[in-house]
Amino acid sequence: MSKQSREFFVFLFFFFIAVAFWLLQTLNDDFEAELTMPVRLKGVPNYVVMTSEPPSELKVRVKDKGVVLLNYTIARNFYPVNLEFSDYNSDNNHIKIYATEFEKKIRSQLNVSTHLLSVYPDTLEYIYSTGKFKYVPIKLQGKVVSGRQYYISDTLYNPDSVLVYAPSALLDTISYAYTEKLTLEHMSDTTIYKAAIRPVKGAKFVPNTVELTFPVDIYTEKTVEVPLIGTNFPADKILRTFPSKVKVTFQVGVGKFKDIEADNFAIRISYEDLLLHSDKYKVTLKTAPAGISNIRISPEEIDFLIEQVNVN
Repeated sequence: MSKQSREFFVFLFFFFIAVAFWLLQTLNDDFEAELTMPVRLKGVPNYVVMTSEPPSELKVRVKDKGVVLLNYTIARNFYPVNLEFSDYNSDNNHIKIYATEFEKKIRSQLNVSTHLLSVYPDTLEYIYSTGKFKYVPIKLQGKVVSGRQYYISDTLYNPDSVLVYAPSALLDTISYAYTEKLTLEHMSDTTIYKAAIRPVKGAKFVPNTVELTFPVDIYTEKTVEVPLIGTNFPADKILRTFPSKVKVTFQVGVGKFKDIEADNFAIRISYEDLLLHSDKYKVTLKTAPAGISNIRISPEEIDFLIEQVNVN
């Protein structure tokens, strides 16, 4: 071994000794650390449904020598802080357990030298239902918009309703299960989206998610000829219009193109309405099918004649 190598190993030896002394000195100083302890509510009867989401762990802030804190971090697994449901059962289905009530169980797992500084959360809150539930429909919240020349033909929910558990007073106020707000824009194809149900404090929704399907169709244009029909005319009078039919042009999804015919529209012209017009009459649709848009009528105005006829 060369002289340089021996000198290097000697240097490393003394360096590690120095680090060890420094570490021992440091670990003998006081430090603060945050420990995590699991917490459990035990002995919950089968007929009780927890409708809140209580914490599953406690954040425990402590102070002690570094060597003790190092032992907590590396070598110790803490047991759950167990709380018995029967000790805190409440008439209003709402339990609050303050840190002062379970600090003793925390301290029992710490060294005598360890100072307990704080516990978070300092209050454990449990809201539950004793078998009270109902089904409520789902309501979408948010913005769902198709791209240009496309439209959303429907919104499908799977499931279309969910089960909600809650204390009676709260349950009576819940009529819908609202989704979390979502934003979907410029959609050009059928989209499936999994949305969470918006939480309500003290209530539990089962399931707590819903699958939304937005069928997207592309618009096309179609024209049909719709006859003009007179209504409420006296027996000795009939309506003559020029022309007798008008063209109705509209936008419709490709999927519904074949389903929309002239019979789905109605243009009725009442006798009383015509008496208010001496010249031309502006045509309006009285009946039109759902799912169409941008309706145009040609011609918009027509000539008409109320013709006297022999009833005999």
